[in-house]
Amino acid sequence: MQYKKITHGLDSPGWGITEYDPHCREGPNRGGATDTEEPVADHSGAIRVYLVDDHALFRAGVRAEIGTSVDVIGEAGTVDDAVAGVLAMRPDVTVVDVHLPNGGGRTIIERVLAQWPEAVFLALSVSDSAEDVVAVIRAGARGYVTKTIDAPALVDAIRRVHDGDAVFSPRLAGFVLDAFSGHLPAPSDPDLDLLSAREQEVMRLIARGYTYREVATRLHLSVKTVETHVSAVLRKLQLSNRHELTAWAADRRLL
Repeated sequence: MQYKKITHGLDSPGWGITEYDPHCREGPNRGGATDTEEPVADHSGAIRVYLVDDHALFRAGVRAEIGTSVDVIGEAGTVDDAVAGVLAMRPDVTVVDVHLPNGGGRTIIERVLAQWPEAVFLALSVSDSAEDVVAVIRAGARGYVTKTIDAPALVDAIRRVHDGDAVFSPRLAGFVLDAFSGHLPAPSDPDLDLLSAREQEVMRLIARGYTYREVATRLHLSVKTVETHVSAVLRKLQLSNRHELTAWAADRRLL
């Protein structure tokens, strides 16, 4: 996949946004003059990166793909381990998943920044929902890219957030621009407030088309528990089926 940098202005202090366009023929680490360096195996002076994701296999894959270009100094799969690890190792950039058991990227970011305000975070997630993007950026993340990104672009994103830029996957920069311009509705919603945190997690995944089994695997629940949560969500929102739930979530820009 190839990328082009698109730079947006943002009225908030110190923000310049880089958005990657996957349809362009130019991009990081491609032929011709660019403003990024080719990956090198020598880690002397390399950016020190800490990985946070609840799937060990995914962490191993990311480490293998970017480990010749940056220095991956540690990793964690839970919120508590991530907070402890980041505060102990003080990486240059922490690459963090948005959705984790018993919390998420937003929780990690807020807890770390409360003790170490200079920490730099880049969110890396399967989710491309406006709510997720805005939530972690408001919490203090410097960028947000989806897991469809390729290794050279991820390395480039890490370098850019380390240098102080804001970096986003295609379309996601618009969510942030809208939010800081006041165009997004407040994330609080009376109907949404009827749901517990776990019910909201299940609701979003079901509304995005995940099967019960896929939701169970992602959230480390049994299929029966997922079915129970879905029934509770439909009852509280007075909806009849998951198709109505998807429409309800889409109307509120929760997808």
